Amino acid sequence: MKKKYSVIQVINRMAPEFGGISRSAFGVMGMMRESSNSFETTPDIEISTSELSSTEQEDIRRDPDTLAIAEAMPLTLIEPVDSADADASASGNTWGIEAVGADTSGFDGSGVKVAVLDTGIDPNHSAFAGMLLTRKNFTQEVDDDIHGHGTHCAGTIFGRDVDGTRIGVARGVDHAIIGKVLGSGGGSSTDIVSAIEWAMEEGANVISMSLGIDFPGYVKFLMDAHGLETEPATSIALEGYRANINLFNSLASLVNAKGNFGKSGIIVAASGNESNRPQYEVAVAPPASATGILAVGAVGEEGANLKVAPFSNTKPNIVGPGVGVVSAKAGGGLRSLSGTSMATPHVAGVAALWAQMISAQFGSLDASILEARLIASGDHSRFATQGELVDLGNGLVQAPQ
Repeated sequence: MKKKYSVIQVINRMAPEFGGISRSAFGVMGMMRESSNSFETTPDIEISTSELSSTEQEDIRRDPDTLAIAEAMPLTLIEPVDSADADASASGNTWGIEAVGADTSGFDGSGVKVAVLDTGIDPNHSAFAGMLLTRKNFTQEVDDDIHGHGTHCAGTIFGRDVDGTRIGVARGVDHAIIGKVLGSGGGSSTDIVSAIEWAMEEGANVISMSLGIDFPGYVKFLMDAHGLETEPATSIALEGYRANINLFNSLASLVNAKGNFGKSGIIVAASGNESNRPQYEVAVAPPASATGILAVGAVGEEGANLKVAPFSNTKPNIVGPGVGVVSAKAGGGLRSLSGTSMATPHVAGVAALWAQMISAQFGSLDASILEARLIASGDHSRFATQGELVDLGNGLVQAPQ
């Protein structure tokens, strides 16, 4: 019986000098860095998804050129904790726009490409009027967003004003990369790996993901489909969980490496909504927990101050507005949602503003500089109790001024 695996391999340890920064081929990345008068070349990397037998996957796992291999695990939306239709007649900025300083920034994200890997988008919503939307569907559903989650997230990143209400952090972004990786039945880790690779090839400078690995769901699947008891099902699921974290670690490293050549950038992902303060806190869930991916927590308003949202997972890298966030509603209009899924697009939007500023300053975009500026922008001043650093990371993300 064959199963679906994602594989990252070195395919040429002695990469030839191609006379350019990257070699364009599906799943292949060849890169060169100029140092003084010499060239430092890095190996070509292949990212693939294949149906493999147990023998084949073991052969690949033992191959010294294999950086990571992981069996497909189910992915699920990081579902909002509450939702409500919003009144579009109340014009002005959403509170999140002002909290991150997007309303006073001199940057709007022009020239920056942002990828949203989610449930797709409603391309006919007025929030995206006039934009170029490069779309790809990795699910078996229709191309458009029938859930609404992806439309809401996209609206927060780059949506145009809706009936006088500003919802978009980086509303100057005119080209978005939209990967539909989640349908009504969720998705898989192999789909998101393929989507990240596709977004890289499309030139995304910022990749935003509000999704997570469904570990409990995978345990249940193993128990139901194979008749396993809880203990062995959990053990098998843990091995897949570990392998997928390693896979996302390697993938994020490749995205960041490519970003240092101005070809791509950074990945931001939701930390998850499994916490329930003050009873308990849960750490950041994958893929946000992978090294090289910026994990985003959620905060809400408390009078003139801010506080960590009770559902927001702990140990994020940075936080964003995630409670009562008003953005685009699939089918038209606006709605309010709460969750780390809503905080993540605020950070992605601010990242687009920083990317624009860095490109203007240096003439090109370097992922390491972008990540450093974004994290360093974090602010703790509006938190009444200052919170624990473990809950706030570097603080509330701030737009360049």
